[in-house]
Amino acid sequence: MAKKEHSKQAPKIVRVGIITVSTTRSSADDKSGQWIKRQCEKEGHEIVDYRIVTDDRHEITKAVSKSIDTRKPDILLINGGTGISRTDVTIEAIKPLFTKELIAFGALFATLSFHQIDSAAILSRATAGIIGDTAVFCLPGSLKGCKLACIELIFPEIKHISAHLQK
Repeated sequence: MAKKEHSKQAPKIVRVGIITVSTTRSSADDKSGQWIKRQCEKEGHEIVDYRIVTDDRHEITKAVSKSIDTRKPDILLINGGTGISRTDVTIEAIKPLFTKELIAFGALFATLSFHQIDSAAILSRATAGIIGDTAVFCLPGSLKGCKLACIELIFPEIKHISAHLQK
């Protein structure tokens, strides 16, 4: 089925969960998480979960599982912990949970990042995949990185992705 046909069958409202991974941020100063939340609402989507979790592999896994099991988002946007420092463990926590990996997301994000920040783009490990009936995107914690991923890649396809997962 063509993208146009999928778009016609796609839900008008997508249920979105947001998890910010940070040891230092609170909801008051979570610029990336709050921007994602506002942008999703502007796009007409329903925010079904928003939480901040510390940079701990077990805590991240627990928060993602709880969000998916209890809030049942169509899309889960995780920001933070995708770099290369010792405390960046989001990918290690999430990737083993994927039943399918959306490998093009990381490659496309790296390409877009390269055009903005040159070779520093190699430091990002942004990735995406499917857990149950939820598409999960692991984004950088920077506001600029979140905007780039959401505006250029995720939001244009959010309904299309959701339609595929609801079948």
